[in-house]
Amino acid sequence: MPDPSPFLDLPPYPADSYPRLADRMGRLLRTKNDVLPIQGEAIVALEAVAASIASPGVAALNVVTSPYGALFGEWLRRGGAAVTDVAAEPAKPISLAAFQAAFDAAPGVNLVSLVHAESASGILNPLPEIARLAKARGAAIVLDAVASFGGHELDVDALGVDVAVIGPQKALGGSSGLSAVSISEKAWRLIDRPDAPINSTLSLMDLKRNWLDAGRGVLPGMPSALEFFALEASLDRIEAEGLDAAVARHRIAGEATRDAVRALGLSTWARDASSSDLVTAAVLPERVGVSDLLRRATSSDADLSAGVGPGAEHLIRLNHAGPRARREPMLANVIAVAEALSALGLDADLDAARAAIDRHYGAA
Repeated sequence: MPDPSPFLDLPPYPADSYPRLADRMGRLLRTKNDVLPIQGEAIVALEAVAASIASPGVAALNVVTSPYGALFGEWLRRGGAAVTDVAAEPAKPISLAAFQAAFDAAPGVNLVSLVHAESASGILNPLPEIARLAKARGAAIVLDAVASFGGHELDVDALGVDVAVIGPQKALGGSSGLSAVSISEKAWRLIDRPDAPINSTLSLMDLKRNWLDAGRGVLPGMPSALEFFALEASLDRIEAEGLDAAVARHRIAGEATRDAVRALGLSTWARDASSSDLVTAAVLPERVGVSDLLRRATSSDADLSAGVGPGAEHLIRLNHAGPRARREPMLANVIAVAEALSALGLDADLDAARAAIDRHYGAA
């Protein structure tokens, strides 16, 4: 009989390890706010935040730069919040001027929600500037940091972020089965109210009463030991490297990829200051379809995909998040794009792209 899989018959995750995991994530977020583990992929945590915080007393200014921002606004409306969406040009980052104008036109806003880095289109929103404006008016800030956590600088307490939703599956290179939410005292005042949703998988109040206030022991429900062990392993890896070092590694990978893409003769979708260091989105020539290029990019070492959402349909994404934020995986992406362009009859200067990469990493 073959040996059993290491993924089967796992022991329960130790009860005293749940609070340690929460505290470790808090340190990485640089926050003293409460951190709640969420037993589900980050989209569950995002919906739980919207369901728990939305009420007729909430007036939200919701930044929309991808389908995720649009969804969050819908969830807030479902809970009775008054929501004003401020939408960027399709698949582009929000401009500070557009946000400022929308903010000035809505003096009653007490909540601002936005995505930090968009993996859908490889853009980065101007979080520090938006947070400063929101704080000046006393509005709570809800941040989708799922993609940016571990790959971009993020100091929750210094920025004044009241709710941050994170997941380990992007920059940490972990499993997508768990997520977490950090919650400030200001955010709890919006959530902890007589009509707050309870007895629901989307209820943050249930987690507060049954886990946080109960001493942070075993999580309610049926915790997945496999996912919690995986989360622990991803935190072990990021802590061993050091958060600042991981952010710097992603920054180099992002800069090198963008320079290499331009050396191939393509345009990058976002300006460098507004580009995510986890995904680079490249604009293909008009006569080249994304599906055509992907069919010819056959390297198993590359991680390429189409852009996601309105405005991103003609973009090709080069993934350099997590363990891929290193020279060899990043180079594999660039080579795959170059070979696919050549197969389609277009010039692609791979030597120039390699030289661009060497300027960041040194000659191999």
